[in-house]
Amino acid sequence: MAQANISIRVDKETKALAEQVCKELGLSMSAAICIFLKKLGRERRIPFEVSADPFYSAENMARLRASVAQMEATGGVIHEVNTDGEGMD
Repeated sequence: MAQANISIRVDKETKALAEQVCKELGLSMSAAICIFLKKLGRERRIPFEVSADPFYSAENMARLRASVAQMEATGGVIHEVNTDGEGMD
């Protein structure tokens, strides 16, 4: 099979993390990307879920900014939230 080259750009941290995972799996970065591309071609889809975190939606970010502004304008107090269920009787 004839070989082809692909050139991609990623930030240094992403590359370093990916290289570490590949090393732990006993794969080269090239082999990992080939696995991805073969699966993409075979399944004709991205081989994992791609979704946006709704927390970072424009609507939610605007709501958070408004809440922070209101708290800062009124001298609001930050309270810790108990998430372990203790003291919620």
